Amino acid sequence: MLSLHKFRPPRRAALAPLRNRHGRRTPALSRGFLTGIETEFLDLALALPIPPSWPAYSTAIIAVTVVTRFALLPVSVWGKRKSRIIEEVVVPQLEKERHGIAKNVFDQMKADKIRGDKPFLVEYHAKKCREILSARQKELFRHHGCQPWKTIAFPPLAQLPLFFGITMGLREISQMPNTPFDSEAFLTLTTLAHPDPTMTLPILLGLVTMANVETSNMLMTATQKAKFEEIEKKNEAGKKAGKVLVQPRKIVKEGLRGLSVVRILFASVAPGSITLYWLSSATFGLLQTWIMDWMDYRRRKVFEAAKALEQPAAPSTLSSLPKGRVIKMPDSIKVPPRP
Repeated sequence: MLSLHKFRPPRRAALAPLRNRHGRRTPALSRGFLTGIETEFLDLALALPIPPSWPAYSTAIIAVTVVTRFALLPVSVWGKRKSRIIEEVVVPQLEKERHGIAKNVFDQMKADKIRGDKPFLVEYHAKKCREILSARQKELFRHHGCQPWKTIAFPPLAQLPLFFGITMGLREISQMPNTPFDSEAFLTLTTLAHPDPTMTLPILLGLVTMANVETSNMLMTATQKAKFEEIEKKNEAGKKAGKVLVQPRKIVKEGLRGLSVVRILFASVAPGSITLYWLSSATFGLLQTWIMDWMDYRRRKVFEAAKALEQPAAPSTLSSLPKGRVIKMPDSIKVPPRP
């Protein structure tokens, strides 16, 4: 009994104070305040071969950001590859089939004994062609597995779990009593556990996010610019005609612009460690966007040059009919109402 009374188990190594490479003692950390992942991050920051003159935890945050973004890079490449399939496979296939579809619709109109004046026939023919082409487009999207909503939604959605996980982990470390983040400064941050008092990093975060939005369509070929201008003219004509137009691309862009301002507000009250992580991630995303857009720009130029060498097929539509030409039908056939 005496020996048992004198026996005391050794303290757990995880609870013992740590000494970093700078010779400073970090406060004792209790597992009641840290999860396993957060503890591993602090251990990683002290174990990395970082030069002594560099701030250990800030460097570790940037390094973890770069590694995680590189790990998710294949998802972004997958999205770009699916977009390339749409441009180089689906769209050319629809262009090839457009002539045959227009001819089949025209023949079907004659078989159904549709008659009327030229404006009515042109509108009726165009409507039927659009319906068939839309159904064919969806079929090609399913066949190649490149639905546009997937290529747009999957890359950012794949980043959310890691983004929120790392953000919550840094928040827990920053709010921990005697946190080691409180003893390290970086750039304009007096401490990683408190917000930036100068608002420099939050504003820089908003500018980088805004640059990512505004430069997404900076590199455009001549064909893309012509198509973009044509779409803008159609939208302006629709607005003047009083039509309500839904432009998903414009809505998304405006939403991302608003997100840039919201991120500044959140970063102004967030711990410096979180602001540093957000800024590192946004900077990586901006560089990734520039590189991928440049590669897409070069690919499109080669693709358009090769396409220009092909002989385009002459379109066959009802708009080529002489003015005043009508399809004569028996009087017993009722003309369908104008849509």
